Amino acid sequence: MNHELKIVPTDDGSNTIYNSGVGENYHSRHGALQESRHVFVNSGLSYFLDINQVKDVSILEVGFGSGLNFLLSACFCEERKILLNYTGIEAYPLTAEMISQTGYEKYISSVLWQAFISNYLASLLRPVEINTNCQLQVANCKLLDFQSAKQFDVIYFDAFAAAHQPEMWNEGSIGHTLKFLKPGGVFVTYAITGNLKRLLKGMGLQIQKIPGAAGKREMLRAVR
Repeated sequence: MNHELKIVPTDDGSNTIYNSGVGENYHSRHGALQESRHVFVNSGLSYFLDINQVKDVSILEVGFGSGLNFLLSACFCEERKILLNYTGIEAYPLTAEMISQTGYEKYISSVLWQAFISNYLASLLRPVEINTNCQLQVANCKLLDFQSAKQFDVIYFDAFAAAHQPEMWNEGSIGHTLKFLKPGGVFVTYAITGNLKRLLKGMGLQIQKIPGAAGKREMLRAVR
């Protein structure tokens, strides 16, 4: 799959990865960094912590991809002394070499970056300690094959867009994902469609339409 991937710049100066096999970027071309911070860290993780005032948090990410959402979340939690347990789901993991070409080390500490890169391949096999503050596991499987006894405080739903991966946004996939969300938990995604809102409402979540990242007027946050 790697021959279909290339590093491309985005409008905020950060890079993303273009997958020509899917015809989609891993992050917004309007700005990979600002999208990740706005949609996932600020609207998901920070929102949950502001409401709950806890000292530890668990995150499930659908579409681990380049690891940018994880890295920014780990940095956020490290700065605030929040213990982070992070699980990503990724059917087609990137190589450590490809991730190393993204330039994302500029946005976090060198210690965190090195700990992530050196433990990334191991995290595809088992949970690993990135540091005393953070544990990471990347489940190398398709979404519907993912199973866990755990439930999570926050879900980052960062699959490719429905135009390119419609199967990730149907009732079966969304319903399977929400099995892993705790009561009071927060689900966030960059997308907002009528179908997605209906699915989430039908599954008992409270829908919040909030301002989207650059290039998108709105995004969706839902609370169980």
